[in-house]
Amino acid sequence: MKKNLAKTYDPKDFEDRIYETWEESGAFNAEVDPDKKPFTIVMPPPNITGQLHMGHALDQTLQDVLTRWKRMEGYSALWLPGSDHASIATEVKVANKLYEDTGKHKSEFTREEFLEHAWAWKEEYGSRITKQCRKLGDSCDWRRERFTMDEGCNKAVTKFFIDLYNKGWIYRGNRLINWCPSCKTSLSDAEVEHEDENGKYWYFRYPAVDGGEGIVVATSRPETMFGDIAIAVHPSDERYKDLVGKNVYLPILNREIPVIADEYPDPEKGTGAVKITPAHDPNDFEVGARHDLEILSCMNDDATMNELAGKYEGMDRYECRKAWVKELEEAGYLVKTEDMVIPVGKCYRCHNAIEPMLSDQWFVKMEELAKPAIEAATSGELEHIPARFEKIYLNWLNDIHDWCISRQLWWGHRIPAYYCDECGELVVADHMPETCPKCGGHHFHQDEDVLDTWFSSALWPFSTLGWPEKTPELDYFYPTSVMVTGYDILFFWVIRMVFSACETMHEIPFKYVFLHGLVRDEQGRKMSKSLGNGIDPLVVIDQYGADALRFMLCTGISPGNDTRFLTSRLESSRNFANKLWNASRFTIMNLQDEAGNFLPMADEATAVLQDEDKWMISRVNAAAKAVTESLDKFELGLAGQKVYEVIWDEYCDWYIEIVKRRLYGEDEEDKKTARYVLQKTLKDLIKLLHPFMPFITEEIWGFLPKEGSETGADAMLIRASWPQYDENLEYPDATARIETAIAAIKAVRNIRVEADAAPSRKLNMIVRTDSLADTIEGTGDIIRKIANVVEITVEGTDGDAPKDVMSAVIDGAEILIPLEDLVDFEAELERLQKEKKRLEGEVTRVEKKLSNKGFVEKAPEAVVNQEKEKQEKYKEMLATVVARLESMGAKSDNE
Repeated sequence: MKKNLAKTYDPKDFEDRIYETWEESGAFNAEVDPDKKPFTIVMPPPNITGQLHMGHALDQTLQDVLTRWKRMEGYSALWLPGSDHASIATEVKVANKLYEDTGKHKSEFTREEFLEHAWAWKEEYGSRITKQCRKLGDSCDWRRERFTMDEGCNKAVTKFFIDLYNKGWIYRGNRLINWCPSCKTSLSDAEVEHEDENGKYWYFRYPAVDGGEGIVVATSRPETMFGDIAIAVHPSDERYKDLVGKNVYLPILNREIPVIADEYPDPEKGTGAVKITPAHDPNDFEVGARHDLEILSCMNDDATMNELAGKYEGMDRYECRKAWVKELEEAGYLVKTEDMVIPVGKCYRCHNAIEPMLSDQWFVKMEELAKPAIEAATSGELEHIPARFEKIYLNWLNDIHDWCISRQLWWGHRIPAYYCDECGELVVADHMPETCPKCGGHHFHQDEDVLDTWFSSALWPFSTLGWPEKTPELDYFYPTSVMVTGYDILFFWVIRMVFSACETMHEIPFKYVFLHGLVRDEQGRKMSKSLGNGIDPLVVIDQYGADALRFMLCTGISPGNDTRFLTSRLESSRNFANKLWNASRFTIMNLQDEAGNFLPMADEATAVLQDEDKWMISRVNAAAKAVTESLDKFELGLAGQKVYEVIWDEYCDWYIEIVKRRLYGEDEEDKKTARYVLQKTLKDLIKLLHPFMPFITEEIWGFLPKEGSETGADAMLIRASWPQYDENLEYPDATARIETAIAAIKAVRNIRVEADAAPSRKLNMIVRTDSLADTIEGTGDIIRKIANVVEITVEGTDGDAPKDVMSAVIDGAEILIPLEDLVDFEAELERLQKEKKRLEGEVTRVEKKLSNKGFVEKAPEAVVNQEKEKQEKYKEMLATVVARLESMGAKSDNE
């Protein structure tokens, strides 16, 4: 059995092995335990169409950090995983695959046949992303993995629908909805993305029926004119007061439509007159409802024109636009055209322009549902991290519209509504009725539509724990602790979870909403297939290891803000892991004898701590406090950075170097103390680092000495306790002394660099101080060893300072190094004279070149400028060398 870490850090050697050990040992399992506090996170369920991308990697790493931390704090920490059926996305994927495999379109299959293929897709691809999550290190309780269309979730969705319907909050109505002509389904408002595009406003004259000039109206969508029902003007607009109540002709079509007065038109915008097309614009729909206007739709569900468009029937909407505008222009109805930036609503899935359509759909009344969700935020019961997102959350809820929840798809939760074949009576129930309550008939058919994906995922925090059954898990783990997700689905999902939970569970689904940003590329662009700038986390893990990726993602963020994927930061994280590996290997090696058995070491009671021991213990103790406080505030980036600094800057760079002289010394009892502190502080540091970099820390932990009770699975780091801050471990006096010694060593090193003196060159050191004499003398052994100093002289500041020295100032003292210690004068003079001669030659060469008129006139300007820059550079370098020679010459004369 290996006794120490491998010589070289290679995460491929242990990451998969460690994860398998964790999972097989049940280290991720969370149980109902009345002796522990629960901590619960439900994973935002990735789509079964997907593959792990950088957004998932960030999202899941943050959840894993919180879960591992709380598990170590002693909570029964449940991270519940799962996946989403993703109605539209999956249906498109399955339909495309069927076409590739069979050459047949979806419409050529029966519903049952198509669903068989959809479930087969789920079985083949559904678990792919959760397997990839394991590569990232996700410590989920995989026994509890759920799917938004599993039997339990379907039962929850059905009950929720029926409950809302029975309260009168779900209804079926013929209303204007967002329609995706490509996906052939309705969309909720949250599923429509608005993008600004360059477009036009066309100004058309609608002639008056009585022979007058009529009225000019601007529109960005001339193809909808076939559905115009009226022209609206503001009641206070004096320009049109004589036209209100009269009729105008729809150009070319010569269909009469009225001019009406309504508050909707803005007299300051355009001509102040608005064409009203209720079937193709939500604002027009409201105007039409107020005035009881007819509703005419001029498009089919694939965005082609219907019979109302006459000769343009069957033409694509945008092709119709071009031809119709040309016809209107040739007929003299086009007054002018303006270039404008126009917001265009697009489907969040296929990114094609949506079309407002009049359709029979199912809706949820949102006014009453929104109220408790608003109250949860305004009362402080629900907290947004960062807090600025609360305003966005409230604005959306305060301006919410009824939610269209029906989708014209086959894959999804089918709406539990049944229609009597004899009389058409509607029955909402959890199963097919046997008898019609109206006519007594016995034949029914189910509604063809399925529910919006977000209707089922809105129940995720409690449906996954057993609701509508009253399970022990629901009673113990609900409400969940925190929802970690991207700010981009605040509307889609978070808000819906809150109002659904308030209605169903009568309490919020989580206390905190921790919103993170997007992972962008090095140029700050959103990662996308079209740009080809996406980065596969699995490729990164294969090259750098999961720990490096996790740490880079964690420490590069602040709540709610986007982050950039920088290869330099990834390499820095990998270097940090390598540094920790080498330092840990050194520590483990010095804890063992030649046979690999652990040497005797002190314990808390017997250790006689030196100043550097107390300093290191206090630094780890302070780190435990700072890291815990940062995690409590969801400042994961600050927490990770703090651990990094203590490990790299203090444990690796200072404590190990300071303690070496004792490990290699003759005092056996002191060696025991040194070994005790080395392993104690390393253990606590890798505990603090474990949530961020779980694999490397678990591997290191396995080679460190364990307490007698720590055996088998219980000896794994994932089960270890979180370090607790202890004010008795502050040691301020010892810490101050070591900090002074470190500052003095840094000062000597800086002087060496400035004097270009090799680290191996032995120096004498003078310290001028009125307050630190005892400290310098007490830590002199450390300073001499690490700074390579032979003799330290401490003196007061009242006399004259020695001459011919180089100096540096630290807090409370001045550090002086004699020049003769830093420089070998004869060798340095010889070197400088050679350098002076070389630089004089370079200056002469460049000046000769620049004095050549032919070169200056014929050479490209950039080449000439380059030579001028060289001239200035060489002159500056020569001046520096000459000054150094003169200084050394003065020194030689004094001698």
